[in-house]
Amino acid sequence: MAITDKIYVKNHRQLASQLETSIPKSAFAGATLDLLFQGENLAKLDDTTRDRVLDFAEDFMDCDCEANPHCGHPEEKFVRYLLELREQGLGPDAIVDVMGDDYMLYAYPGDILSFLDDSVRTLEAIESLAAVDDNGEQERRARQRRQDLVR
Repeated sequence: MAITDKIYVKNHRQLASQLETSIPKSAFAGATLDLLFQGENLAKLDDTTRDRVLDFAEDFMDCDCEANPHCGHPEEKFVRYLLELREQGLGPDAIVDVMGDDYMLYAYPGDILSFLDDSVRTLEAIESLAAVDDNGEQERRARQRRQDLVR
């Protein structure tokens, strides 16, 4: 299961009440994306919530794909966002706090920790495969990214 399947809308019930409909808790569920980004639904949200939803759309859904928002690019951008927060030295609890402040989203710190651990293991595998393939540049880049995550 991808980390973006474990990212949830904070204040889910309040948001559903403002929209006068039920929505999935998952922030990246297709129905959530469709409901939140229809113009008439945005108008129903209070100012603070609307600002966070628009920030989310600007940061992760800015894509020219025909299938947007269901093209996978929002999830890819969000994964990069999580990795960048870790590279800044934030731990799982702090990452959850920041994404809550930035976008009104939440996740369980244990899920973030598992995601980060999996990312480090993936980079270790890339590093090893690059060494076997005698690709020094790729090995160096993977090592640097891994080191940025584990500090």
